[in-house]
Amino acid sequence: MRSKKLSVQLLTAIAISFLISVIIIGSILLYVLGYFFEKPNDVTLFNLLWIFAVILTFIISLLVIIRKKIKYIQHITDSVQAIANGKLGNTIEIKGNDELSQLAKNINYMSKELESKFEHEREIESAKNELITNISHDLRTPLTSIIGYVDLLRKKEYRDDEQLYDYLETIYSKSQNFSKLINELFEYTKLTSPDLKLNFTEVELGGLLEQIIGEYSPILEKEGLYIQKSITQEDILVSMDIEKMVRVYDNLLINTIKYSMPSLIKINLQIVDIKAVFSISNQTENLQVQDVSELFERFYRGDKARKEDGGSGIGLAISKRIIELHGGTIEADYKEGWLTFTIEFIIKE
Repeated sequence: MRSKKLSVQLLTAIAISFLISVIIIGSILLYVLGYFFEKPNDVTLFNLLWIFAVILTFIISLLVIIRKKIKYIQHITDSVQAIANGKLGNTIEIKGNDELSQLAKNINYMSKELESKFEHEREIESAKNELITNISHDLRTPLTSIIGYVDLLRKKEYRDDEQLYDYLETIYSKSQNFSKLINELFEYTKLTSPDLKLNFTEVELGGLLEQIIGEYSPILEKEGLYIQKSITQEDILVSMDIEKMVRVYDNLLINTIKYSMPSLIKINLQIVDIKAVFSISNQTENLQVQDVSELFERFYRGDKARKEDGGSGIGLAISKRIIELHGGTIEADYKEGWLTFTIEFIIKE
């Protein structure tokens, strides 16, 4: 019904214009022209003049009636031209309730979407530039060390076989760190690509976490960390890319090993309304960050000195991106020496 509104208005305008033309011109001609053309031979000329006057009046009255629509169409055209010239976010005033107003609404939506996507692209570009700058710094450190030690070996500047072995071990360690940084760079870049496709599978979250925790238990215990877990017995079905989500839980547990004091590690999984809520808490000293949300920034590390053993600082940024791609949220909280990461997912119905 809506698609006919504008056409109905135009047809109504035409009918009214025609009726006005007939009434006005007919009345005038019958009174005025009839006075001058009294003879029967003048009937043809009279009819022609009457028809011409009716048509002219019809056109004029029609233009007067639809002038607002014409102005509105021109306004829409000018606004679209402005958007095309780069004024993204520019909107059109909504007038009436017909196809033109619906067109204006659609154009407004398109304009806002283009502005949003442009801003998003600009943020991505800025993030990539920041990423390149930071990763270049981190890659330079192990690479410089590798080149230095290789140069010592090339010049045979070592005392004995033991020092030679130490140099080779150092080169190997630096190379591993270098490789890890490159892999994380590629992983983060891939995760921010708009062409990324996830391989979603329905997973029982409690069982998956039990398996991951079981694999890490010996490592945690070796570091003096003991798990206190509370995982609901209810089946929690979540749609996820298993490989990428395991990467998230790995990152959280690895961070726990790196930055936790010898103590308990609290792991919880429960259902809250329609969400599956997972949390992992550990005790840590002197968390050098004012806002714990900074932990998810690219290249943030647990120490401001950016020590070599602090990792690349991109692990939590990767984790956050993976969670967001799954439609979930991840937050950090620090209270009374306890650092807690919380992940929430919508439960699959």
